[in-house]
This record gives sequence, C-alpha cells and structure tokens, in this order.
Amino acid sequence: MKKEKYVIWEKEEYSYAGSFGFIPHLMSYIHEDDGHKRKGIIVVPGGAYRMVSPTEGEIVARRFYDMGYNAFVLTYTTNMFDIEPLKLQPLWDLSRAVRYVRKRAEEFRVEDNKIVICGFSAGGHLCGSLCVHWMDVRDTEEYFGISNRPDAAILSYPVIICGEKADRESFIALLGAKASREELEYMSLNRQVGKDTTPIFLWQTATDDAVPVENSCLMAEALMKEGIPFAHHIFSKGPHGLSLADETWAGREYGEPYTTEQIEYVKKAVEHGQIFEEEKEKAIKEQITFMDHADLSEFVSEPIEEVAVWPKLADTWLKDILS
Repeated sequence: MKKEKYVIWEKEEYSYAGSFGFIPHLMSYIHEDDGHKRKGIIVVPGGAYRMVSPTEGEIVARRFYDMGYNAFVLTYTTNMFDIEPLKLQPLWDLSRAVRYVRKRAEEFRVEDNKIVICGFSAGGHLCGSLCVHWMDVRDTEEYFGISNRPDAAILSYPVIICGEKADRESFIALLGAKASREELEYMSLNRQVGKDTTPIFLWQTATDDAVPVENSCLMAEALMKEGIPFAHHIFSKGPHGLSLADETWAGREYGEPYTTEQIEYVKKAVEHGQIFEEEKEKAIKEQITFMDHADLSEFVSEPIEEVAVWPKLADTWLKDILS
C-alpha cells in the first residue's frame, strides 16, 4: 500500500483566517501489487464543519481499499472556533481534491471516469454540495479542462437541509449565524438537485438523534423527481456517527488521527499569541483543553450488524452505476 500525504493547494492559492498555516490535504491508500487501474474513492469525514473526525477517516478508506478501491481521505477546512465562517472554502477544497486525483489518475492508478466521493454527516453535506454545485466551482489554469464532477457519491447520514430539521451547528460554522436567505437556500441541497446532479447512494438510521432521517428522505425525493440514479437505505436503529458500525469501529480502531491537523495549527497560533482578541483566545483555549481531554468512548456504540453492511451495499450499487 502506498500511503502518502498530498497537499492540494499551493500556499499562495489558499487563505482562510482560521488556518494559521494549515493547508488541506489528501492521504492516499493505493494498491501497489499490480499495474491495472481501479475505482477511486475520496473519503470526507464529518464533524459539523468544526473538525474533521478521525472516526470516519482512515478506517473507512482502508475498508474500501480492502474492497479493491484506491482510496483517499480529505482533510478539509473547518471552523471549530468560530474564527470566520467557512462559506465556500470546504466546497473549493473538495472540488480541488477531485480534480487533483483526476489529473493524477495515471500516478494514482485510478480510472478517471470512476471517481467516487464518500461523505459522513457534515462531510455528507460537503459531498452533496459538490454533487449539485460542481459546475459553479472554477479553478486555476493548471486544472483547466479537468472535471470536478464526481462520477458517483455516497452520503452517509448526511446533513442536507437548512430548516426545521437542520443541524444548526453545521450551518453556523459554514455560513455564520447571520447567513442570508440566499446562502441558506444555496446550501439546502434537496432544493438544488438538477439534471446534472451526480448519482447518489444515501444511507441513514431511522433513530438518528443528531441529523433527523428526514434529511436523506428529502434528498432521495428530490433525486427521484429529477430522474437522477440513486439508492436510499434507512436502517432501523442506531445513533448518529456510526461510521462503519462494525467491530473495528466499536473497538475504536480508527487509524491515524491526522484529520485533526488544523486544530494543531490553531493550538500553535494560541501559544504564539497570533490570536489577539482576549475573549476569543480564552474561548479557544477552553475548547482546545476540552478536545485534548475528551473521551471518545461516549460516541462509541456496540457494532450494529444491520448497519455494518452498508459498504457492501454501496459497492454493489457502484459496480452497476460505474459499469
């Protein structure tokens, strides 16, 4: 396996007020045992647009690697400390990631017409945003002519809607507390589905207590109305954030926590006095202390056999969609 980090932006291309030196990147999981190309998958963990969760990163990429994919994990821009609303930056990150992999398809041994994105929770919203808005995202001359449209997407317990059933924290981090009606409409993905939307595999549990199941239901309804190929699985039980829902996940064997890299850059900025507003610095220090001492066990459930089949279901669907 070729496991290597690829920074997707040049320093002069990337700017976000809360980055403090962090630049979004991909981690690869590429087969090296033969020369033939494989389907590619970019895994996009969740985290309410406030962090990139390690529970949905390497563990998922390795699962798809084991099923024959060449996989990548995207560590994108987040706004944990309310330094500045993200706006379109995460969408630009994912768009660039798709173009980055497609441009280097030969190097990565990926079929350039079989590139899948797989997002969880807010990462599902990010993937869904690219599925419906890919044509809106321009890039530099280096990537001219290289499509950012995914060939298919997996949205796992995704945030979809800005409304009564919305995950409010995700949208505050993304758009700010005073987002305009136009911004909220643009990011209500079920209202943005069109004829050019990417085929989508949706899954969620009926008892999700953080992102109500109506989110994926409304997305499925919109896809059906527009005639977009899709699959929609609602499992009977399970909390939010199930990741693979298997023994590996339940045993907290998530792999490397490199997806939290941006938080480390913010820590250094606080230590070096780069954040000067006293109240904001105090709040950030408190949140960093909480993160450092948080016990992830509260987010861990027993494996749920019914839900743990979703990667196989998705793979079966993808074989048909990408054939």
